[in-house]
Amino acid sequence: MPQTPEEESLGSLVAQASDHISTLVRSEIELAKAELRFDAKRVGTAGGLFAAAAFMAHLCLILASFTFAFVLAQWLPNWVAFLIVTAVYLVAAGLAVFFGMRRLKGLAGMKRTTRSIKGLKEIATPEKEIEPVTSDGA
Repeated sequence: MPQTPEEESLGSLVAQASDHISTLVRSEIELAKAELRFDAKRVGTAGGLFAAAAFMAHLCLILASFTFAFVLAQWLPNWVAFLIVTAVYLVAAGLAVFFGMRRLKGLAGMKRTTRSIKGLKEIATPEKEIEPVTSDGA
């Protein structure tokens, strides 16, 4: 025969609450896993599409480079026209490396995280008792 809420003991109420909370937590974890799987599939598909687009853009860059070289070849010998296009790309690559290196020199090295962890470490470790200083230097 079921007991009324007034007749149930505090222990059984706490057990039921604990059971409900663990069920709720498991359900939330399952929901998070399902959402993560769904999002991972979408991110994977988008990454593949971006890779395909980058490959096609690279092919277009190659074709545009040939077009530019052949346009220059109308006024210059072919080898000079292609050399000019190559030099333009070498300068662009050099500038990209230069600016990339400058960006790397400005890295902070996770200073905030290190400071935060040191602060947590100080909080977690008990302070040493400070011994009183005597006037006799001992």
